[in-house]
Amino acid sequence: MQRRKFSREFKLEAVRLVKDRGVAVAQAARDLDVHENVLRKWVRELSTDPQHAFPGRGQMKPEQQEIDRLRKEVAKLRAERDILKKAAAYFAREAI
Repeated sequence: MQRRKFSREFKLEAVRLVKDRGVAVAQAARDLDVHENVLRKWVRELSTDPQHAFPGRGQMKPEQQEIDRLRKEVAKLRAERDILKKAAAYFAREAI
């Protein structure tokens, strides 16, 4: 079964149904044909961080961008460290 994808606009409208119009989560979920827990998660996500909620494909929250940048940096530093270890071992053998 393939997972359904919902646009940011759809999610915002769904949350507005619950928040602004006072429709019960259960009723809104039935009307929109989404699971109640999914709709509750959308409401919670929008309440927590309205500006960065539902970033969409290819767009990341600033925190996630920083995590990805740091992971790349760690990988690069590990590679450099491994090269230096091999060089040190090579020169240590040469000195003997």
